[in-house]
Amino acid sequence: MAKLERLLNLTAALLDTERPLSADDIRRRIGYGPAGAAFHRTFERDKDDLREMGIPLRVEPVPGSDPPLDGYRIDRDEYYLADPGLEPDELAAIHLAATAVRLRGVQGAEAMWKLGGTPGAADADLVQPMADLPDDPNLGAVFDAVNGRRVLSFRYRDTERDLEPHRLDYRRGRWYLTGHDRVRGEERNYRVDRIEGLVKMGEPEGFDPPVSAPSTTARPPWLLGDGTETVAQLLVDADQAAWAVHHVGPDHVVERREDGSILLDVPVTNRHAFRSFVLTFLEHAEVVGPADLRAEMVEWLESLT
Repeated sequence: MAKLERLLNLTAALLDTERPLSADDIRRRIGYGPAGAAFHRTFERDKDDLREMGIPLRVEPVPGSDPPLDGYRIDRDEYYLADPGLEPDELAAIHLAATAVRLRGVQGAEAMWKLGGTPGAADADLVQPMADLPDDPNLGAVFDAVNGRRVLSFRYRDTERDLEPHRLDYRRGRWYLTGHDRVRGEERNYRVDRIEGLVKMGEPEGFDPPVSAPSTTARPPWLLGDGTETVAQLLVDADQAAWAVHHVGPDHVVERREDGSILLDVPVTNRHAFRSFVLTFLEHAEVVGPADLRAEMVEWLESLT
């Protein structure tokens, strides 16, 4: 069987199943051949290929297995993307954000096709990235776990960890994960690139959000400046509200709206860093005040087009 055909069959099988499939179940369904080292090598490469293509492969326990077995499936809600009906200017804004801040090893232009394509002729002269952030095989899962309140299980320094992830930070060239360690009963901080192997995620809303923002050894970048402090008013859509609160802290929430969106008051002394922070939300956040900060944000974005 050709590799492309095998990957297509594997994706279809993992989308179609209602329960996680064990490696042996997958071997029989897809036709990998006999069990053994050759199958496991091929299957590991295929899983890596799916993840590199951005397919959200989930690893979950196989129900009723004894001893417990890892199972695999693809959640349909995570895989399929409904047409958001973006207007050309909205698509251009997302494209700008994807190219201005680039995650190393991830090509934003390809992902744009799911949203309706790239802006057109402007692609011939793409915006040069202002930041090149390091990638990590666990980064997407960790981001989803923080945003969806999923308990993470992983191995770190030869010890198994069960963590309620509260915050993901980028500091001094590294990604750091902060949360409540259930085994130790205390807040812990982990460097993402030192996690051994791949993380495993629990069910959505598996823990209650913290009452206050987790502590961090570094101040947020938008406060690492000697400029005059400005209190920015940032409106964040409902689907990114939890992520925003984890970053700035619940004390900065000044309004919770009926549609689930929130209004934040964010003290800012480094406007450049604040603009970068706002860009991480793509079209899901808007600087609504003060007027001069909003105008500066608009002018900056327009200068990049």
